[in-house]
Amino acid sequence: MRKILSLILIINVSLIGLSCKKSDYGSEEHSIPINGEKRSFLLHEISARDTLSPLILALHGGTGSAINIEEQSLLSSTADENGFFVCYPEGKYKTWNAGACCGKAEKKEVDDVQFISELIDHLVTTYPIDPSRVYLTGMSNGGFMCYRLACELSEKIAAIAPVAATMNFENCNPANPVPIMHFHSYKDSNVPWEGGVGDGISSHHNQPIVDVLNDWSSHNSCSSTGNINEKENFDEYHWSSCDTVAPIILYLTNDGGHAWPMGTKPRSRADEPSTAVNANDLMWAFFQQFTRD
Repeated sequence: MRKILSLILIINVSLIGLSCKKSDYGSEEHSIPINGEKRSFLLHEISARDTLSPLILALHGGTGSAINIEEQSLLSSTADENGFFVCYPEGKYKTWNAGACCGKAEKKEVDDVQFISELIDHLVTTYPIDPSRVYLTGMSNGGFMCYRLACELSEKIAAIAPVAATMNFENCNPANPVPIMHFHSYKDSNVPWEGGVGDGISSHHNQPIVDVLNDWSSHNSCSSTGNINEKENFDEYHWSSCDTVAPIILYLTNDGGHAWPMGTKPRSRADEPSTAVNANDLMWAFFQQFTRD
């Protein structure tokens, strides 16, 4: 009998440990049911406040994970400093179905739009999160997914900030304009800024970044193509006169590569992150300007 009780105690402790699994940043793992299966996410909560708080969803790159993008982006530290929630969803098969990109999630036609849509609903009803201030960012395949979500979920997303990505989703008809801040490196050979097939594990064709943002300028009612403001270590493109109050900004750095600017390397052989711009600081300052009605 004592052995049985000991075994039950061990099992209960193990289950508690699983349900409270946390990252090095104190973020906790959760899951929600989507179409009969569990989809997981990592949530970085902040201390209670008197008002509802903003939320940033950060999508990992192909073959990555929720833990990986948290460590790579350092967004949880930025959240602690500035007072917003961060959610790191977990892609099925470690990829996202972003249209003509990338990997098994695309081939299996995983409905990641439904996952993120229901995840947003779950978060804003469960936590003190402001539904008008939900923002998206993502690295590589996660950045591709940001563009697809902006096309299909613009009623729930106030702004996006893709990193080292492009848009390979053709049927883009957003119901609302979406402010965009895009980060890329001239030296990114995985997703070349000028377009074409990169040297990463996926052999898909990439649209040129400027072409993608020129297309979005029509959705956002901007009157011009991107105007270049050349800096010492990066170029800043602005699409002006966006009368829908949905500006578009592109940062192209002269250093770095396929990496998160001022982030960390996810593995030893990965590209060095750019030190020319701080993606977290810039995107947070950008996001704070916008709300979704």
